[in-house]
Amino acid sequence: MRVAFAGSPAAALPVLEALAASPHEVALVITQPDRPRGRALAAAPTAVAEAAEGLGLPVIRPATINDPDVLARLEQEGIGALTVAAFGQILREPLLSLWPCLNVHYSLLPAYRGASPVERALMDGRRETGVTIMRMDAGLDTGPIALREPVAIGSDDDAGTLTARLADVGGRLLVAGLDLLDAGRLELEAQPDDGVSLAPKLTETDRVLDFERSAQALADQVRALAPRVGAVCWIDGERFKVWRARALDGATPSGLSVDGDRLLAGCGEGTLELLELQPPSRGRMAAAAFVRGWRGALELGRR
Repeated sequence: MRVAFAGSPAAALPVLEALAASPHEVALVITQPDRPRGRALAAAPTAVAEAAEGLGLPVIRPATINDPDVLARLEQEGIGALTVAAFGQILREPLLSLWPCLNVHYSLLPAYRGASPVERALMDGRRETGVTIMRMDAGLDTGPIALREPVAIGSDDDAGTLTARLADVGGRLLVAGLDLLDAGRLELEAQPDDGVSLAPKLTETDRVLDFERSAQALADQVRALAPRVGAVCWIDGERFKVWRARALDGATPSGLSVDGDRLLAGCGEGTLELLELQPPSRGRMAAAAFVRGWRGALELGRR
C-alpha cells in the first residue's frame, strides 16, 4: 500500500523508520515548516524532515495539512492511507473522510487524550501506559481503536526513555495496522466512555516544583520533564532547572540542606534528593559539584 506519513519531532522517527522498512511504500512525508532554532535563530528543519530526506523520501512542509494543495498532492500520489505520529497540526474535514487516517498515540486510549500523554502519565506516577493505533476523527484523540499494546513504566524512566520505547512499539503496531487495512481485515472499536482522561500541553506552571507536595510526586514531575523541558525551582532567588531527583523516606526540615555532598529538600511528605540541576546561564551539573561550588544561603523559594 502507498501511504503518506505526517510527523515532526524525534518522537516520530522510529515510526517513520518502521514504515520505510516495511512492505508499504512511503509516497510522501508531511512535516511542520522549518522553525528558528538555536542562539542564531536560524531556520532549521524538523527531525522528521531531516530523516526523510536521508531516506530519500519526498517531503513537504505545509503551514496546514488541510490546505487544498496538500489534499491534491495526496490524491496525485494515489495513497491508500495517511499515517500520523506526533505531527503537531489538527487534521480536519474533508481530509479525515478522504483517506483512512491512522494515528499513533502514546497512551492506552481513552486515557491521556491530548498533546502530552507521556509526560502526564509519568507525573501521575503510573506504572503502565501503552500505544494505541486509532482511526482519527474530528475529536481530540476520540477516534475508534484499531490496535493497542501496554508498555510498562520503569521506576527510572523519564520522558525521553519512555517515549523511545513507545515509539518503537508504535512503529511496529502501525505497520501491523496497515497490513490489516491492506488485507481488508482492519477492525475498529469505539473508545469506551469509562477511563477518559486528558493530557493537555505542558505549561510553565507544570514545571514549577511545589515542595509542599510529596517527595514522590516531585520526583515523578522531574522525570516527566526530563531530558528536554526541565522542572524549575528557585534557590537564593535564582531560577534553577532540576533534571534528576529521587524521593527518600524520612523527613527533612523544610527548605534545602546539605548532607555531605548531597542536596536535600524537605517536602510535605518525605525528602527529595536533587541529583542533577542547572543554575542560570550554566550547564547541567551533579548536585555534588553544585554543593562544592555554591556560596549562597541555599534558600529555597517559589520565586
